Amino acid sequence: MGCKGFILDNEIAENVGPIVGLRRVIRAGMKGAAIVSGENALEKTNRINELYDFYGPLLTDKQQTFLKCYFHDDYTLGEIAADFQISRQAVYEHLKRAEQVLEEYDSKLGLVERHIKLQAGIELLESQIAALPREWRESLADTAAKLRNAE
Repeated sequence: MGCKGFILDNEIAENVGPIVGLRRVIRAGMKGAAIVSGENALEKTNRINELYDFYGPLLTDKQQTFLKCYFHDDYTLGEIAADFQISRQAVYEHLKRAEQVLEEYDSKLGLVERHIKLQAGIELLESQIAALPREWRESLADTAAKLRNAE
């Protein structure tokens, strides 16, 4: 299945046509160097995936599809362009706009930073609970587990 398998909008799905070419299973070196390159490639991919987890449903169907294809499934700009019968530049622009929108949502809502702080607080709490006498640990550990699951 190509990248277009993620399409949520039926009208778009009818217009993209067959997949062109085969998906490469193993990538050598950098992927889509125009967007992600060098040492920060993994860091950027993780950041976008993290933002997508929180704000993905707020994106358009096409933005969601392109981000999933590029950052999650490791398709190149060319492969996405071929699947959607558009130019690589158009794919690049869709991706850049989607990244920008995700960053804007996070700067306004701050859910990612809040999540990171909560997780760090829960980990600290759990380590402090582990240091308590055994008879006190169980109920506090249950409370910490409830906090972790509430996220």
